[in-house]
Amino acid sequence: MHIKLKRTPGIYLAGFMGSGKSTVGKLLADQLGWEFVDLDAEIESRERSSISQIFEVRGEAEFRRIETDMIRHWVRMIERGVPTVVALGGGAFVQPGNFELIENHGISVWLDCTFETVHARLTEEQAKRPLAQDPEKFRQLFDGRRESYARADFRVDGNCDTTGTVAAIMTLPIWK
Repeated sequence: MHIKLKRTPGIYLAGFMGSGKSTVGKLLADQLGWEFVDLDAEIESRERSSISQIFEVRGEAEFRRIETDMIRHWVRMIERGVPTVVALGGGAFVQPGNFELIENHGISVWLDCTFETVHARLTEEQAKRPLAQDPEKFRQLFDGRRESYARADFRVDGNCDTTGTVAAIMTLPIWK
């Protein structure tokens, strides 16, 4: 097993909204017998408010502060020996400081999808996503985040079905 994963048994799934982080994360955690955390769902539960409401009422900066606090919490849990697969929010990995929080506390995996795949997956949900309202800005956001996602320890093609993506993660050299 990869030395980073031995020290702190955490897998952090990064990628743009709609890349499959939550769906893949649940299945991966089930296969590993680990905990699963959807960071956005955890934030909504703790704050008793939807992500879009937090953005609208409290602003993106406050949401990002809450998000970083939640990442810090799960890093501590993983450090204490709770093996966990964490589905990060689409912007979590690109925020200053968040990458550094997880960098040495497990393995990061970028679920890389084409813009067309993301757009097709989000068609019905787009109205609920505050950063997906304007199609031009949405595309710019997608393009702008790719460089940050590329810092992940591993890149996996997220364009395929969930089972194929999980299988690709299970073949990474982190398990040897």
